[in-house]
Amino acid sequence: MQIIARGAEALLYVKELEGKKVLVKDRVKKGYRIEQIDKMLRKIRTRKEVKLLREARKIGVHTPQVIDVDEKNYRIVMEYVEGKRLKELLNSADIETIKRISYEIGRIVGRLHANGIVHGDLTTSNMILSNGKIYLLDFSLGAFSKRIEDQGVDLNLLFESLKATHFKILKVCWDNIVKGYKEEYKKAEEALKRAIEIEKRARYVEREE
Repeated sequence: MQIIARGAEALLYVKELEGKKVLVKDRVKKGYRIEQIDKMLRKIRTRKEVKLLREARKIGVHTPQVIDVDEKNYRIVMEYVEGKRLKELLNSADIETIKRISYEIGRIVGRLHANGIVHGDLTTSNMILSNGKIYLLDFSLGAFSKRIEDQGVDLNLLFESLKATHFKILKVCWDNIVKGYKEEYKKAEEALKRAIEIEKRARYVEREE
């Protein structure tokens, strides 16, 4: 067993299953929560994440295939995706590759939003390029929602993560993400406008503090 991430909500590790690498996600117990509530929350969140992963695949978004779900132990066993994280790839790529990948990110997000899915943690750390395809990982903060407000939050989080991680190429990334997003989602203008409003609200709160 090879632990690859230990977060506040879950432990992620790689192991072999029938001769193949798989990724296992175990939702960890929270000592500060009442036990019954803790178990209920872990079960609900495990079930929701599996559903989001599967629904995203159905609409043509590449996600790790769910191999097994153990709700009793709050565990998801899924395909281990070999590839390169976009976080590292974008900062070392040529301009045409950056444009192409960013455009595809926009199409992926647009397709999710058009089908009532918000990811909740759109960062390039949660995206892997594998065999020419972008895989979207970690739907633990995701939800089923068609609300423009939720889509705006999703877009704002993506913009802020790009600003923090890819500041030097922020404009070219965002311009091409917007192009791809508009191609896939008929309410793109409305959601993008809301993302700008959310950013302004956040700046106002910061000034007030």
